[in-house]
Amino acid sequence: MFNKDLSELVKDVKDQKITATQLVEESLAQIEKQKDLNAVITINNQALDQAKKIDQDIASGKEVGRLAGIPYIAKDNYLSEGLLTTAASNILGNFIPPYSATVIKKLQDEGAILVAKANLDSFAHGSSTENSDFGPSLNPHDKTRVPGGSSGGSAVAVAAGMTPFSLGSDTGGSIRLPASFTGTVGYKPTYGLVSRYGVVAMASSTDVMGPITNTVADSAYVMDVIAGQDPKDSTTIESEKDFQIKAQELKGQKIGLVKQYVSKGVDKPVKEAVFDVVDKLKAAGALVEEVDLPILDLALAVYYIVMPAEVSSNLSRYDGIRYGFSDEQAKDLEGTYYQSRTQGFNDEVKRRIMLGTYVLSSGYYDAYYKRAQQVRSKLIQSFEDTFGSYDILIGPTSPTTAFKLGQNTKDPLKMYLTDIMTVAANLVGNPAISIPIAKEGKLPIGLQLMGKQTADRQLLNVAAAVEGLVEYR
Repeated sequence: MFNKDLSELVKDVKDQKITATQLVEESLAQIEKQKDLNAVITINNQALDQAKKIDQDIASGKEVGRLAGIPYIAKDNYLSEGLLTTAASNILGNFIPPYSATVIKKLQDEGAILVAKANLDSFAHGSSTENSDFGPSLNPHDKTRVPGGSSGGSAVAVAAGMTPFSLGSDTGGSIRLPASFTGTVGYKPTYGLVSRYGVVAMASSTDVMGPITNTVADSAYVMDVIAGQDPKDSTTIESEKDFQIKAQELKGQKIGLVKQYVSKGVDKPVKEAVFDVVDKLKAAGALVEEVDLPILDLALAVYYIVMPAEVSSNLSRYDGIRYGFSDEQAKDLEGTYYQSRTQGFNDEVKRRIMLGTYVLSSGYYDAYYKRAQQVRSKLIQSFEDTFGSYDILIGPTSPTTAFKLGQNTKDPLKMYLTDIMTVAANLVGNPAISIPIAKEGKLPIGLQLMGKQTADRQLLNVAAAVEGLVEYR
């Protein structure tokens, strides 16, 4: 039922060829049928009522929105008024938000129906969705493997046909990596293009909200609804007025193949799939050249200093006093802080709090955090210089296909390395997208395309053209 583009599905609903109620019923049925994938934490019991209301409005001739009747699933770090929002953490296991995130509100205003909240790495801390306090999500292509993270549940929802699109958040690759592992399209817009208001913060200077979809055209369709300035988020920027895909000539496009992303450590099937796309791009008339960005070797180290520092600050609000879990056995205020956070946070969350607090401490601030921010500035400049010569940069989204459950859980450093090809886009604020290009056995391989800051429409158009070349689906 969800094998059509979003624009076609919406048209079918408006033309009464199919009802919103039928779409929501199908979505809920697929969630139940595939609950072993553990993609979902909470079901929205109001979804069917909302669908029936849209059907009534259409039948009575009322104007409905651009996503009327379309079911979707949101990562469970998006606040949803009246619906449990946990961020996959025990410390928020009983939290019912009194308001919705701006993105959720925008989708609701256009008729989209939130059917469920998706599983994730707790507080989005992870690359595999194995750090969830509600258990790991499973890759629908091979249930012995991870779906990527931290937006793993959101990616599984789309890959398994539970909904035609979902929402994720991308702090260091958390939309693109699960998209690569599950054979979906994961789009991280330019920083500030989509409001962060009402989304549980991880690292505020790199957090970006975006969609996971079946096609690039669907990502553009969702962006038309969710992008734009928000007075409740001072970091938002003015967006382009139309993200819809236009026919894109690849002839004459200047594309840089990032040398650091196709060198050592990349699995042979992944590298071969990328070079196969390069050959197709050249045949289509694009100018493809290898680009050397040696500063990328420092990007992961910079990210794992800056990100934990911001995490330690953002998570200080979970104190067992204001909201969320509070240990009732605590005998005093200090005990409430200590015992609530000890029981409410899992090991990975605690690890990042400790790392962040360490790099921000008075004895180490200059040696670590300040130096990391200086390198980040040089990284931004390096990308600006490179985009002076190229329209798009490409490389694999991940050096490997989806790895096995439990393979990296006992080695945090090995797990952190899975983000090696995605973190740079977050540090510099540029838009990036992962599209599926091939399979190694049953497992998808993703290609990452990165564009200039605020040139999201151009990136989406080129990505759609590449999507047409590879004919993955």
